[in-house]
Amino acid sequence: MTRHGSASCFEVLMPARPSPTPPTRPDPSDAAEKNRPLVDDIRLLGRLLGDVIREHEGQEAYALVERIRQLSVAFRLRRDAGAGRALDRLLKNLSGDATVNVIRAFSYFSHLANIAEDRHHVRRREHHESRGDLQEGSLAMSLARLARADVRADDIAAVLRQAYVSPVLTAHPTEVQRKSILDAERALAELLTERDELTRRAAPAADLEDNEALMRSRITQLWQTRMLRFAKLTVADEIENALAYYPSTFLRQIPRVYRQLERALPGHEIAPFLRMGHWIGGDRDGNPFVTADTLTLALSRQSEVALRFFLTECHLLGGELSVSGTRTGMTDALLALADRAGDTNPHRDDEPYRRSLIGLYSRLAATLAELTGTEALRHAVPPRNPYGSPADFLADLQVIARSLQAHQAQALVQPRLAPLMRAVQVFGFHLATIDLRQSSDQHEAVVAELLRRSRVEPDYRSLNEGARQALLMRLLNDTRALRVQGATYSEHTLGELAIFEAAHSLRQRFGRESIRHYIISHTESVSDLLEVLLLMKEVGLMRGTPDPADDTGEPHAEDFAARCDLIVVPLFETIADLRQAAPIMAAYYALPGIADMVRRSGAEQDVMLGYSDSNKDGGTFTSNWELYRAEVELARLFTGLKASHGIQLRLFHGRGGTVGRGGGPSFQAILAQPPGTVNGQIRLTEQGEVIASKYAHPEIGRRNLETLVAATLEATLLHPTRAAPRAFLDAAQALSDASFAAYRRLVYETPGFTDYFFGATPIREIAELNIGSRPASRKATRAIEDLRAIPWSFSWGQCRVALPGWCGFGSAVEHFLHAPGVDEAESARRLALLQRMHRQWPFFSTLLSNLDMVLAKSDLSIAARYADLLDDRRLGRRIFRAIRSEWEATARALQRITGRGDRLSGNASLARSLEHRLPYIDPLNHLQVELMRRYRTRRPDTPEAEVQRIQRGIHLSINGIAAGLRNTG
Repeated sequence: MTRHGSASCFEVLMPARPSPTPPTRPDPSDAAEKNRPLVDDIRLLGRLLGDVIREHEGQEAYALVERIRQLSVAFRLRRDAGAGRALDRLLKNLSGDATVNVIRAFSYFSHLANIAEDRHHVRRREHHESRGDLQEGSLAMSLARLARADVRADDIAAVLRQAYVSPVLTAHPTEVQRKSILDAERALAELLTERDELTRRAAPAADLEDNEALMRSRITQLWQTRMLRFAKLTVADEIENALAYYPSTFLRQIPRVYRQLERALPGHEIAPFLRMGHWIGGDRDGNPFVTADTLTLALSRQSEVALRFFLTECHLLGGELSVSGTRTGMTDALLALADRAGDTNPHRDDEPYRRSLIGLYSRLAATLAELTGTEALRHAVPPRNPYGSPADFLADLQVIARSLQAHQAQALVQPRLAPLMRAVQVFGFHLATIDLRQSSDQHEAVVAELLRRSRVEPDYRSLNEGARQALLMRLLNDTRALRVQGATYSEHTLGELAIFEAAHSLRQRFGRESIRHYIISHTESVSDLLEVLLLMKEVGLMRGTPDPADDTGEPHAEDFAARCDLIVVPLFETIADLRQAAPIMAAYYALPGIADMVRRSGAEQDVMLGYSDSNKDGGTFTSNWELYRAEVELARLFTGLKASHGIQLRLFHGRGGTVGRGGGPSFQAILAQPPGTVNGQIRLTEQGEVIASKYAHPEIGRRNLETLVAATLEATLLHPTRAAPRAFLDAAQALSDASFAAYRRLVYETPGFTDYFFGATPIREIAELNIGSRPASRKATRAIEDLRAIPWSFSWGQCRVALPGWCGFGSAVEHFLHAPGVDEAESARRLALLQRMHRQWPFFSTLLSNLDMVLAKSDLSIAARYADLLDDRRLGRRIFRAIRSEWEATARALQRITGRGDRLSGNASLARSLEHRLPYIDPLNHLQVELMRRYRTRRPDTPEAEVQRIQRGIHLSINGIAAGLRNTG
C-alpha cells in the first residue's frame, strides 16, 4: 500500500494473476521488515476481493471503485479541492446499483483488513513468546513485574481466592454485523493461520494454491451474502449472537488462562475467579421485548451450549482414554464409577475409563434433557440419572483424574481432562451469569400500584424521599405480601413481577450463579434500592426481615434475619448521579439492618458506574473526572463497611466501544483506576463491534482475557496506595469545571445544535437499521437528553467528528492556562503542572492517550461534507465552525501537554492500522453523504424500489464505516 496514494491501490494489492509462489516471510527480528507479513496478507486478500468484484460485476465496476479511491485519497492527503469537486460529480451521477456495489467493495476491504491485522497481532505475539520477550498487558509480563516487586506466589494466590473478574457481554442497539458474515470471516482467519503454517514449513506450491482457492471461495461467499438484515434483531437473535463466541473462544481459552496461572504459581490451587457475565435476555431497561420468557430462553440456551460442550469433551475423552486394566492399575473409586455406568459392551470390559466416561455422558445427556428439553446427539447408554449440580459432575471427573495421576498417567490429564474440569468449575451448567436490569421509574410504578391495590398508600409517588424510605422499611419488616388475591393488576406490573418470579425459579433450576445481580438504572435515591428489595420480597428472592428486633423489642432469631438471593446494584449514570453515589450508598447502609442483611447474603456490594450517559451529560473529561471522584468516595465508604461487616465493594464499569462511552485499552483503563478501588474485584461491559474485535479470534480473545487478569493483579498488588498529589486533584477539578461549561455551552445551549445533530449525522438513518432489539431513543422526541448514549456516540463516529470523545477539553485547558488573572509566569507553571500530571498520573495520561486516539480517527474535512446536508446552510456553517474551533483547541492542548504534534506517535500499531484502512473508510463516508442527500431530498413520487436501494446503500455504508473504525457506539 502506498502512503500517498500515487499508485493504484487495487493494482498494488491485486496483481493481475495470482502467483503460487509462497510469500517471503522476513526475519521477524528485523524491525523494518516486521510488518511485511501484514502487507502480504492485505495484498493477498485485496487481490482476491478484486478478482471477485471483476468476476461478478465486471471490469468497469472494478475501475469505478479504484477511481473513487484515488479521488478520496487525494482529498484526504493533499486536501485537493479539485479532487473533492470531481468526487462530488462522480458520486452524484452514480446509479443506485453502482453505488451499492462500490460501498460493498470498500466495506468488505475493511473487513478483510481487520482479519489480516488480527492475524498479524497473533503472529507478532507468537514471535515475542518464542524469544521469551514479555509484552505489555500480557499475564506473563504482569507476573514478572510482581516477582520483581517481591510479591510472593502465596500473596497472588490469596488475591485470586477472593477475586472476581468478569467481562459482561451486552446486546447493543448499534451492533451491525450479521452472524453469517462473522462466521465466513472466522473461516477466512483460520485459512490465514493455515497459510502461515504452510509457509513456515515450506509446503509445496499446490498446498498454497489450495489454501488460496479456499480463501477465494470464502470471499465469494461474502460477496454473494447480503450484509444487512431484512428484519430487526429479536432478543432471541441477540442471545444466539453472543453464544457464538463460546465454543471457540470462551469455553476453550478461559481454561488456558487458568493453566498459565497454575504454571506460574505451582503448588497453589487457583480459585475460579474469572467468569463470564451477560445482560442479553435480562436487560429490560428501555427494551419492552425482554420478558420473563426471554430470560428463561437465555438461560436455557446458555445451559445447552455448556452441556453440549461438556458432552463433546466427554466423548473425545472416551476416545483418548483407551487405557486397559490389563496394562495398569486403577483406583477403587474409578472402578466403582465404571461399574455404575451401565455399559455392558464386552469390547470395553477392560477399559474402565471409557466405561466411566460413557456413564458420565449418559448422566450429562439426562441433565441436558432435564434442564433444556433437548437431546444429546449420541447414546452408547440411554440418558439417565441427571446430575444434581455441576459439583457432582466435577467430582466424577476428579475421580478419573486422580486414578490417572496415581498410576503414572498424569500426561493424559493435561490435554483435555484438566481443561474440562476447569470449564465445569467456571461455567457450571449455566455458562454465564445473567444480570437483571430495569429503570428505577419502572420499579416505582410497580410499587405504587401494589400499594394502591393493597390500600397501604393511595399515592406513593407523591411522597417525599423521607416518607418513602420510612414506608418501604416498614413494609420490608412486615412478613406479609402486598399482592391481593383476586385483584386486577396492570400488564406492566404483572410483567415486572413475572421477571422476579422467573429469576427465583431459574436460580433453583440452573444454580445460584446463574442470576446474581439486579441492576437499577437511573439510581437517584435510597428508595430506588428499597423498592427493588420490596419486589424481591414479594416473590421469595428476599427472605426474613432486616429489622434486628421484633415487635416486642427482642432480637429476632437468626432464622428470621433478612437474606437476599440477588445483589442489588445501583447504576449511577449522569454527572449529578455520580456526585450522589457515595452519599446514597452511605444513607442506604445507615438504615437499620441493611449492612447485616448484606453481610448474611454474601457480603458483596456491586456498584455500577455509567460512562455513556455521564459523557453525554457533561463531556468526556468531566465524565471521567466525576467517575474517578465517585470511585474514591465509594472506596472510602466501603473501607469502613469492610472493617465493620466484611462487605466487599466491587465496581462494575459500564464501558462502551468508543472513548466517548468509556472505551479504550482495558489494561490502561484498569491501571488508571484510583488507588484502593480494584482490590481483585472488577466487572466491565463488552459491547458492539468490540465483542467481535476482541473475542471472534480465539488467540486474540485469550490475550484480551489475560489482559483483564493481568491489569487486575497489578492494580491490586502493585498500585500505589497514596492518593494523587493535591495539586493534581485541584487541577483536574478546575479542568473539569471548565470542560463541563464548554461542553454544555456547545451541546445544550447553542441555538440550533439539536437541528445540526439530526441533520449532519446519520442518526435518523441509524434508527431505521435492523441492528438491535432495543429502540434508539427512550422517548419519541428529538431531545438529546432522551436519546440513548449509544446511538449518540455512534452517529458522531459515523460522520467522523467523534465529538463525545474530545469535546470540552481544549477549552478547559485554554481556560486553565489563560483565565483572567493568570499572568505569563503562572500560565507557564500551570502548563508544567499539566505536563507532570501526564508523566506521573495514570488517570490523566490514559485520558490523554484516549483523546489522541479519538482525534486520529476523526476527520473534519469529511465532517464538513455532512454539515452541508443541512437545509439551513447558515446554521450548518455556524455550528460546524464552533465544532472545528473546539477540535483545534483540543489538538493544541494535547500537543502542548504531551509535546507530540503527530497523532498516535506513541501508538505505532494503531497508527499503522489507520494508515492502512483510512483510504478505504473515507470513500464510504463520501458515498454515505451523497446517499443521505438523495434520501432526504427525494421527491414524493420517487419509485419505492429506488428509495429502498438508497436506504440499503446508506445502511451498508454504516456497516462498512463501523467495521473500518472497529467500533460503533
